[in-house]
Amino acid sequence: MAKDLFLEIGCEEIPAGFIPKAMADMEQIIRREFESARIEFGEIVTLGTPRRLALAVKGVAEQQPDAELVAMGPSKQVAFDADGNPTKAAQGFARGQGVDVSQLTIVATEKGEYIAAKKSEIGRATAELLTEILPRLVTSIPFKKSMRWADLDVRFARPIHWIVALFDGVVVPFSFGPIESGSVSRGHRFMANTTFPVRDFAHYLEECERHFVIPDPEKRKAIIRREIEAVAAKAQAKVLPDEALLEQVSFLVEYPSAVRGTFSPDFLVVPREVLITSMREHQRYFSLVDGEGKLLPGFITINNTLTEDPEVVVKGNERVLRARLSDARFFFDEDRKHTLESRVDALKSVVYQAKLGTSYEKMERFRELARQLAGKHNPAVEAQVLRAATLCKADLVTGMVGEFPEVQGIMGREYALHDGEEPAVASAIAEHYLPTQAGGELPASDVGAFVSLADKMDTICGCFSVGLIPTGSADPYALRRCAIGIINIILSKGYREPIQGFISASLDLLAAKSTRPREEVQKDVVDFFRGRFVNLMADRYPSDAVDGVISVSFDDLAEAAAKIAALAEFRNREDFAQLAVAFKRVGNIVKGGVETPVSEALFQEPAEPALYQSLKGVTGKVEAAIASGEYLTALTEIATLKEAVDTFFDKVMVMAEDEKVRENRLALLTGIARLFARLADFSRLSP
Repeated sequence: MAKDLFLEIGCEEIPAGFIPKAMADMEQIIRREFESARIEFGEIVTLGTPRRLALAVKGVAEQQPDAELVAMGPSKQVAFDADGNPTKAAQGFARGQGVDVSQLTIVATEKGEYIAAKKSEIGRATAELLTEILPRLVTSIPFKKSMRWADLDVRFARPIHWIVALFDGVVVPFSFGPIESGSVSRGHRFMANTTFPVRDFAHYLEECERHFVIPDPEKRKAIIRREIEAVAAKAQAKVLPDEALLEQVSFLVEYPSAVRGTFSPDFLVVPREVLITSMREHQRYFSLVDGEGKLLPGFITINNTLTEDPEVVVKGNERVLRARLSDARFFFDEDRKHTLESRVDALKSVVYQAKLGTSYEKMERFRELARQLAGKHNPAVEAQVLRAATLCKADLVTGMVGEFPEVQGIMGREYALHDGEEPAVASAIAEHYLPTQAGGELPASDVGAFVSLADKMDTICGCFSVGLIPTGSADPYALRRCAIGIINIILSKGYREPIQGFISASLDLLAAKSTRPREEVQKDVVDFFRGRFVNLMADRYPSDAVDGVISVSFDDLAEAAAKIAALAEFRNREDFAQLAVAFKRVGNIVKGGVETPVSEALFQEPAEPALYQSLKGVTGKVEAAIASGEYLTALTEIATLKEAVDTFFDKVMVMAEDEKVRENRLALLTGIARLFARLADFSRLSP
């Protein structure tokens, strides 16, 4: 009979950013534990608030099934000597498995015959297994940072105060440090700071809400969304959409309630991004706008309690925000007393990276790289690119960015406009930081795109040049994000910029700083980009289509992406499987191909000139389609060769005894294979 499991870990306030991952990790851990223990189970639900992490598993089997286990040992050759007697290896294996040597069996595998021990294992009760599984689960939740407390030798995100562990309503006994599992939870720290018993998951949800706790994050988000919209409507305003803030705030509270505050309209002279950043990043406030999206002098904050006197809460929040906005306005006024251009020299005293020099040196490098890009792709904006690149890092030494680092680039744009710089230059200063996150906004202008590409490429090549290469667990300079940003900008703009040449140009400018061999760095950076590009394309298209194109070339990212898209669409043809088999057959026979030109005089079978004429007729059309970027058309033209190819293989013996005839037939197939290779390696496609 299936039963339900419920676990709650109650503790001090966990950082909001830790909770979503902890919930996901709990689900993965319990799923892995149950599967490993052969325990059948149903739906898994995880919940989280700042003070608790909870897990419910429905339909858990009462008993682990009996199992016939097979443990593989050494090969038969090692396990027995020439006379068939067990060796020490066999005896040791049997002893380790708790069986007699006579009970060992021989199992045939793909690699040969091996000895094995077969044992019957009687299934244990799930309740008994949970006393071992649940402590492992609590201990195994991987937090970004965990802590020890008092003199205990256990670790968790924050000190644990209680644990509820129930299987079919019965306590699963185990301990974590001094905490013993039980059936008693606790209410809201301030509004219902009492204990309450728990019978099961449904009862837990009811009792939590009675004690002013909403354990379901999605329900809390819905409440917050509903409340802020209602409060905003009451003030004849709208909430500035901010899903990331909503997600974050939902993990800061257990029982949300919204109140509205205001600030002086005088602060609206400060750029709206600064005001929004001050409210969002520092205070977790939602901003208010009017019907046209114009920022209003108001905000909404989410409390963790129902307040008896909302005015007290509002005034406290307004006082805190007033201080933040006063600082912002002071820095804004002071910064504008000096031009951005006058601040550029100050970058000489700002260390970008110890081995790569100052921010000024970095600027000089990527400015030249951006100029080269402009010269190739849009010479008309070269002067604007040089100006934007020169100024784009100058706001790093302003008071505003020093206080609010999140607005770098944005303040550069504002100060540039104040100084009378061209709007295109000012916009590029802000755009060169884009994209700031996966799937984020990309530079709209060529000026911003060129500076962004150059800055990011200098960062990647610079770090690789001095050995600062990302690992599986660490990427402190966000090089993966830089590479994905470069790829997405190139694809969105359609720049035909060979990635190897772009990398090489950047490494030329970094020659004086590099501590590694140039060829080695070039290869590593190219491989780094290839990996990012493959991952990006594999999220959009079938992996074999990506592999087929990338294995031929990915140097021109825009071209490679277009070929992948065309090949992915081409794969949807009803006859694709037969086409792929035919194309693969050509590739498998010619392998590297031959350089001998085709001689019509050596044709012996009618299928040979027929294929040759088909190839000649298609080649020009394919070349024209490729030249104009019409890759699906090129593939469609190539597909017309299938019938002639099939007939050729049916009627012609490619590997003829006559060496000249054989070479001529291979030369014909080589021509077809190389036409295919203009687009992809068809041998990598799955029919």
